[in-house]
Amino acid sequence: MLGSVPSRAVSVATRLRPFGTTVFSRMTQLAVEHQAINLSQGFPDFEGPAFIREAAAQAMAEGHNQYARSAGVTELAKAVAGHQKRHYDIDLNPMTQVGVFCGATEAMMAATLGLLEPGDEVLTFEPHYDAYPAAAAMAGARLRFVTLRHPDFALDVEALARAIGPKTRALLLNTPHNPTGKVFAREELDALAGLAKKHDLMVLSDEVYEHLWFEAPHVPIATLPGMFERTVTMSSFGKTFSFTGWKVGWASGPESLMSALCSAHQFITFCSATPLQHAAARALDELGENFYRDFRAAYAERRAHLLTTLRAVGLKAPDPQGAYFALADIRAVTEKDDVEFCAELTERVGVAAIPPSAFYSLDKKEGAHLCRFAFCKTMDTLNAARSKLWAGLPRVDP
Repeated sequence: MLGSVPSRAVSVATRLRPFGTTVFSRMTQLAVEHQAINLSQGFPDFEGPAFIREAAAQAMAEGHNQYARSAGVTELAKAVAGHQKRHYDIDLNPMTQVGVFCGATEAMMAATLGLLEPGDEVLTFEPHYDAYPAAAAMAGARLRFVTLRHPDFALDVEALARAIGPKTRALLLNTPHNPTGKVFAREELDALAGLAKKHDLMVLSDEVYEHLWFEAPHVPIATLPGMFERTVTMSSFGKTFSFTGWKVGWASGPESLMSALCSAHQFITFCSATPLQHAAARALDELGENFYRDFRAAYAERRAHLLTTLRAVGLKAPDPQGAYFALADIRAVTEKDDVEFCAELTERVGVAAIPPSAFYSLDKKEGAHLCRFAFCKTMDTLNAARSKLWAGLPRVDP
């Protein structure tokens, strides 16, 4: 028949069929349809520093508009190396131990494609960022999960040790952690490092929220004894400087690992946007400790505001230690699961949040009684969300 297409020509590859459309896209679309305040997707609704935008425009005007060096423009590679030295006393060769990517998500994809073989297993923790299983699947590898349980999300070292098998090749770590807000404590990192060294595992460490911690500072696992040589550390310009749409991220580690990431990267995107890299370099070089202190203080205020809002309507949310998400227990206000509750919250109350069962693969019931709210928003947005939540849900505060 005219216009017919063989079904095999339009089928999604088997390795991607389990993933579908991301929960972020679904909830953002629902928020748009119902004109709800979007506390679901984790992007700021405000701009980053003006001088960084001006630096990007200046880079364009100066002619930095062609392909960059695949591993990153020299200025940004050097700026990343300088950042790691200043903040963590890590010495890096910027030409061989730093790579620039189209966001940390692409860095993770390059890591799985460049370092893993089909059939390898990678251990990670749930709840997990939803891109991790897809990144592993596209490399023909498999994620295995250890569950961090609400409300304290403490590391179960014995469960992690039991999960290590003959095919385990790497540990995928995310700290500060999305979506729990957990910052892995030094003793937990020591336990992870001990297992990595005992079983000769690589560590893929997603540290995109490295500068967003509240009580206890973030400690990169690469700084622990014997860990630099087996660790790829990934971070994000967009998360720290509030330009998530620029999609500039980086990774660092020993040349033996970084060469694999950069080899994959050159065939995925080849390079990140050249003028934006120049602007990112200036941000890293020119913004000092005052910027990072004020950054954390502003988010601490937002965190306190959102937690007060949630607790006033019976949503029990522990204080996140880092990142810009709060996971709230919904059982005191509803018998519905997270998917139904978040849909109702968006459609009836007018506030969109994420149902976190999407972040669980091993034990989805752990997420069915939770709801994730993002507080990377202006105080005006958070005030508007408070008004809607307090009007739409029963108040329980005095």
